[in-house]
Amino acid sequence: MTVQNSHWPTASALAPGGAIGAAVGGGRGDSARTAPLRVDAQRNLEHVLRAAREVFGELGYGAPMEDVARRARVGVGTVYRRFPSKDVLVRRIAEEETSRLTDQARAALGQEDEPWSALSRFLRTSVASGAGRLLPPQVLRVGVAEDDAEAAPADAARVPQQRTQPSGGDLRLVPEGAVTAAVDDAGAAALLDVVGRLVERAREAGELRADVSVSDVLLVIATAAPSLPDPAQQAAASARLLDILLEGLRSRSS
Repeated sequence: MTVQNSHWPTASALAPGGAIGAAVGGGRGDSARTAPLRVDAQRNLEHVLRAAREVFGELGYGAPMEDVARRARVGVGTVYRRFPSKDVLVRRIAEEETSRLTDQARAALGQEDEPWSALSRFLRTSVASGAGRLLPPQVLRVGVAEDDAEAAPADAARVPQQRTQPSGGDLRLVPEGAVTAAVDDAGAAALLDVVGRLVERAREAGELRADVSVSDVLLVIATAAPSLPDPAQQAAASARLLDILLEGLRSRSS
């Protein structure tokens, strides 16, 4: 899937910080971790992050770091200087993507009075911007009920479960593949909370099918962007697919 570069943050938004900045700093001390990057280093960081979003968006989080370096037109050593392991880079991308979706959901919730309009605005904005393509697989596990806990992977217990609204299926954050902790629990919880409010409002208004859950909405965002070589065709196909999916989400009585 092609990720449009114009949808991603500017240089100031891409500057490393928080836990990720600390992980990348390599133990050189707080002053070294917070020191501003040189212009060329900042430019390389932007290229790497943009390339990582494109590569992971097209191939998934299983894509090798060498593909990221090739797309960024830098040596793989440059990538590893900023991100000492693939998990660190994956976490950075997943956290930013989760935060992006949370902001879009909050904007829809605060700016649309009609429940269905708010939910559909969130879906259209997220799909059009490319958000959702890089959600970690943990938040896309659907239909894992409490009764299935014993069948879950042994390390699933290390990751807290986030639940959707009671009338829908639930969503469990569990490790999958090489990505063992792609997004922090607080970020995931914030996303699930605000999307849950959008879902609950639309359900209470009788406009959303009673069996639609938060995980269903996230799946729509993650899958409503087919991969086509021509950007115009991809945008048209994505819009058409989303129209169909939105009709599937609506209550028959609305």
